[in-house]
Amino acid sequence: MQFKDIVGQHDTKKRLIESAKSGYVPHAQIFCGPEGVGKLLLAIAYAQYLNCENPSETDSCGVCPSCTKYRNLAHPDLHFVFPIIKKAAKKKDVCDDYITEWREILSEQSYFNFNQWLTSIEAENSQGVIYAKESEEIIRKLNLRIYEAKYKVMIVWLPEKMHEHCANKLLKIIEEPTADTLFLLVSNAPDNIINTIQSRCQRINIRGVEKEDMTDVLTRKYGVEADIADNIAHLARGSFHKALEIISLDEEHKAFFNLFVQMMRASYARNIKQIKTIGNDIAAIGREMQKNYLAYCQRMVREYFVANLRHPQIVYLNAEENNFGLKFAPFINERNVEDFMTELALAERHVEQNVNAKMVFFDLCLKVTMLLKR
Repeated sequence: MQFKDIVGQHDTKKRLIESAKSGYVPHAQIFCGPEGVGKLLLAIAYAQYLNCENPSETDSCGVCPSCTKYRNLAHPDLHFVFPIIKKAAKKKDVCDDYITEWREILSEQSYFNFNQWLTSIEAENSQGVIYAKESEEIIRKLNLRIYEAKYKVMIVWLPEKMHEHCANKLLKIIEEPTADTLFLLVSNAPDNIINTIQSRCQRINIRGVEKEDMTDVLTRKYGVEADIADNIAHLARGSFHKALEIISLDEEHKAFFNLFVQMMRASYARNIKQIKTIGNDIAAIGREMQKNYLAYCQRMVREYFVANLRHPQIVYLNAEENNFGLKFAPFINERNVEDFMTELALAERHVEQNVNAKMVFFDLCLKVTMLLKR
């Protein structure tokens, strides 16, 4: 992975390159920012640049033996940690058991999210976690000698998913790592990482991709017409992953919209039979998808409330969502919007706590019925 392969993020790239050139390379760093902006790719490109045998002023060379191994994600001094699920039947309980799937998704998609990763490893209803046993693997790997690189690099994707026992076992090695060892943590929610790890890392805040950079790539690389690319970049709100979803007419996104419409119509009509059916349908899609759906609902409530202000430049809806909102948006108003968000967030928390999903969504629809009448 080279810096030139990453969309936008010019300031962050410049900062990382200056760090490498100056020799000031903090041994533990957290790359923080929204989902889909290229944080993981920046961490890999930074590690590749640090270990490149012939780096230029702006990027790694891409052709030396070290860069070739980095491109294949198979450098002996590059290690990855990421959330997984346990599969006792297949004896899969550490990240190395999933390294083939990890390399495949990074090579094929680059910009992917947590749910896509879980789908690729057939997680179904399981929630991805970095288990306590992983700490033993990390310590073992970092105590090995460096094979051939300048730096031994441990990239931890989504450390907020780390089991508390795993996190606590890593405190000492993060604070006092072996020589020439780098920890690069990549987080969507850094405040959910335990404070003792946060305090041992330098934080690098990464913003969303600039609209101009996104529009340029969409037109030049993906052949999207300029006006359409501009609208997609607006809707994506800095997430290149979101932009790619919009281009591909993401099936999950369309399914969420259809469920949202059905849920709102059934709740408004007080159709208990249909409400029960919708609750059962949502309960069948898996826990992570349910959480994603509730997050989508919260976004829709926000967008429809803002749509009432008649400022389209701050509304982020596609054509289908906007058409539905022409009639629906007035039902989201100052009398119910806060309670809408509270009930959706409460349902998301209940899903995380493994409350019976049919009960959660049936109850949510009944509450929506009352809120829509305000």
